Amino acid sequence: MNSTNDNQDKPVITAAIDGFFLVFYRIAVFIARFFREAFRPPVEWSEFVRQCYQVGYKSLALVTVTGFITGVVFTEQSRPTLSEFGVTAWLPSLVAIAVVRALAPLIAALICAGKVGSSIGAELGSMKVTEQIDAMEVSAINPFRYLIVTRVTAMTICLPILMFYNALIGCMGSYFDVHAHEQTSLVSFFDNALAQITFLDYTTALTKSIVYGFTIGIVSCYQGWNASQGTMGVGKAANESVIVSMFLIFIEEVIIVHIFNSIR
Repeated sequence: MNSTNDNQDKPVITAAIDGFFLVFYRIAVFIARFFREAFRPPVEWSEFVRQCYQVGYKSLALVTVTGFITGVVFTEQSRPTLSEFGVTAWLPSLVAIAVVRALAPLIAALICAGKVGSSIGAELGSMKVTEQIDAMEVSAINPFRYLIVTRVTAMTICLPILMFYNALIGCMGSYFDVHAHEQTSLVSFFDNALAQITFLDYTTALTKSIVYGFTIGIVSCYQGWNASQGTMGVGKAANESVIVSMFLIFIEEVIIVHIFNSIR
């Protein structure tokens, strides 16, 4: 009997490597359960709308300020280089391409990862360690559908909206800077800005924001859903929600850019 138990406890490779693959397995099961529950009725509309409010509306102020400053700073940094070649008229196009292709999706995702992702991880972690999730199961409520599906779906839908809003505010910040130096009109600025943006650029930005939103939602919910060790676990869930989400966002950024550049 003892030898049998020893063989069962013995790691396949090493304890660290076995644990690493076990985490991947649990994440895969978590994602598979999300898709299974997402397409089953009933839909928790009230909780979904509340999460859209938390993710979207409550992030608008921070997205607005960050987007505007990004547009102004990027324009100021680009002007000296373009002035050396006498092509400052290219500033609207340059800023618009940079904002739509890269800056807007990345900035919106990082803001949501830091603000909303940590909040989701802490909220679900607190519910987990205080056994509120177990109480929901006893009350005949599907906690996974109510807590996880609504949050991941809201994040996936709201982040593209925040991304396009961030791009618009970034271009407006750039316009005010350009107008202050070159007295360019608003119509002329946006004519030049939108002239160089293609449908593929919009598709790239939309794809990035959808992938980033799903990643933030899944990671944050997974960390909170699997929190343990009391209040320490809640803090750990919030912290790891941000760190892992940002790490995966940068990896996905590289992959998506390579894919769309091969199409371009």
